[in-house]
Amino acid sequence: MQRWIRTLACAFALGIAAPLAGAATQAGGMTLEQVAHTRTVSQAQISPDGLEVAYILSVPRTLGVDPDGPARTELHVVDRSGNSRGFITGKVDVASPRWLPNGQGVAYLSKREGDETRGLYTIPLRGGESSRVVKLAGDISSYDLSPDGSRAAVLSAQRESDARKALRDKGFSQKVYEEDWRPVELWIAELGSDAAPRRLAIEGSVQAVKWSPAGDRLAVVVAPRQLTDDTMVEARVLIYSVEGRELGRVDNPGKLGDMAWSPDGAHLAIISAEDKNDPSEGRLTVVGRDGGAQRDLLPRLEGHVRSVAWRDATTLVFLSHEGVQSRIGEIQVDGGNPRTVLAAGGPVHTGLSVSPRGDIALVGSDPTHPSEVFHLASGAGEARRLTDSNPWLKDVRLARQEVVRYTARDGLELEGLLVHPLARRGNARVPLILVVHGGPESHFSNAWLNGYSQPAQVAAAQGFASFFPNYRSSTGRGVAFSKLGHGRPGMEEFDDVVDGVDHLVETGLVDRDKVGITGGSYGGYASAWGATYYSERFAASVMFVGISDQASLVTTGDIPYEQYNVHMQTWPWESPEMYRQTSPITHAQKSRTPTLILHGEADPRVPVMQSYMMYRYLQLAGQAPVRLVLYPGEGHGNSRGASRYDYSLRLMQWMTHYLQGPGGQPPAYEIDYALPEQGAQR
Repeated sequence: MQRWIRTLACAFALGIAAPLAGAATQAGGMTLEQVAHTRTVSQAQISPDGLEVAYILSVPRTLGVDPDGPARTELHVVDRSGNSRGFITGKVDVASPRWLPNGQGVAYLSKREGDETRGLYTIPLRGGESSRVVKLAGDISSYDLSPDGSRAAVLSAQRESDARKALRDKGFSQKVYEEDWRPVELWIAELGSDAAPRRLAIEGSVQAVKWSPAGDRLAVVVAPRQLTDDTMVEARVLIYSVEGRELGRVDNPGKLGDMAWSPDGAHLAIISAEDKNDPSEGRLTVVGRDGGAQRDLLPRLEGHVRSVAWRDATTLVFLSHEGVQSRIGEIQVDGGNPRTVLAAGGPVHTGLSVSPRGDIALVGSDPTHPSEVFHLASGAGEARRLTDSNPWLKDVRLARQEVVRYTARDGLELEGLLVHPLARRGNARVPLILVVHGGPESHFSNAWLNGYSQPAQVAAAQGFASFFPNYRSSTGRGVAFSKLGHGRPGMEEFDDVVDGVDHLVETGLVDRDKVGITGGSYGGYASAWGATYYSERFAASVMFVGISDQASLVTTGDIPYEQYNVHMQTWPWESPEMYRQTSPITHAQKSRTPTLILHGEADPRVPVMQSYMMYRYLQLAGQAPVRLVLYPGEGHGNSRGASRYDYSLRLMQWMTHYLQGPGGQPPAYEIDYALPEQGAQR
């Protein structure tokens, strides 16, 4: 055991990992320790001259050595040659990098050592220390710089009153549900000045702000209350003067995404839902400088626009997800001359930033590496990768990943991603882990499919195939496709995932009797459905923050109106039988599937009672093993390193036990994490 600990400690120190103790891992394949220590890039912003990119690097903590918590987030800058420099690194949490208009420095948000709240900082590009330029009584959650860089519009939750804080310190810490919320306020701060920031009197709670290029107005997203349901379905775009006078508004019908002003300030691009029943923002629309009616520039797009910027005063650049790929396109403000700038088929990109000269920074991944920074030069037809945040990956054997297309039982054409086992004995059939995405307004892309809750390459190294279906109601196929499950949750949607399994069985790859199902949120709902309604099809189920009873979810979760508008379109008292029949607990007596249930105790989206109910129903049915694991302090998904690693280990332990043997009674509930001893790491 001591030898194993020393080996693992050295692996952590080198940024690689030893195989999981006891796991039958194919030599050179990926391990769970490597997944736990994988670095990822986000929030890339290109400099005004297009020569450099500031980006955020997510750096997981070292398990068993660092204090537990979410991954650290560092600020780095990379040039067009791929030379990357760390600007704010180590035990830091940096967010929202923005270039100063003169290109000589970068602004960012952070709570640094000695700070009581998160503030706005700037750091010079060519040498010098960070300076805090805006401080408020509460944490700054978001900001935007004025065109000349002299001012910042900053968002911060209304501070708790001194009287209220004094009472809370004396033990009066009660919460009044959905009433004691505090709005997010908008402040204007003069940078480089001792003048106190000025609050704009805006009714409601501010969610986002964009400063117009002319510097005279702000596009502001405002929700009636700072409640999740309001922020998702009731937020509207308003136009304000810098002095706080309302100049206009946009009657957007539902969910909102990116906003971007044209360089001349004449137009505002808004990624929006098509209507209030649209499950996801994804329409590219444009309004005038004073708001007004939205014009959809891509009304027939069978995909979802995820990011938008402007190349010049009349040309928009957009990033769209189409099927399992992404595409960069351009279109004129009047809807004319659409063209593809970067075709689908390569890395899948999730964010873009455009410089005034037309160069584009992208964040993207593919089946061989997680998210990195890419640069697309103006006029070029191919984006070039600039960063390599996980150089150890070049020594890891990765299994083949391919796009699979199949036909559902009612004739609907579907697609998904298949990760093959790393090694297969001839034509022998293999066990399958079916991974179902949440939402259902989400989808899988042909990108990096390895995370703590879906370690596909680890599974491949242990002899499993993994399948990621984009069932009806997924995004990436347009609004109509995403609405196909309205009023019929789980029904044809989960038929689709079973039909995908049947397709893989028919190809000769998958052993029909060795199929497991897993997923989180709506994917957890699918996992519960697989363990009950479709129990005869699944030999194991791992349900994460999932739905077990539809009626109680609507009445106890934090998004009842979002669920009504974009999923159910009826209330439990209007359609009680539909709610009952689409709830996995209704079918618990059918279950013969060993089921592992995992949930964060602080989950507001799918309250933990959903898992308590599922556990008790299955336990009382008594037909198959069931286990419930709770994560204190975690919400709708795990954020801390230890919680994530524990989840990964339990997921693979359960699937291995029931799909590869020995089966029967559950494995021991205690986990041997094989962590390095304190002080063992140099």
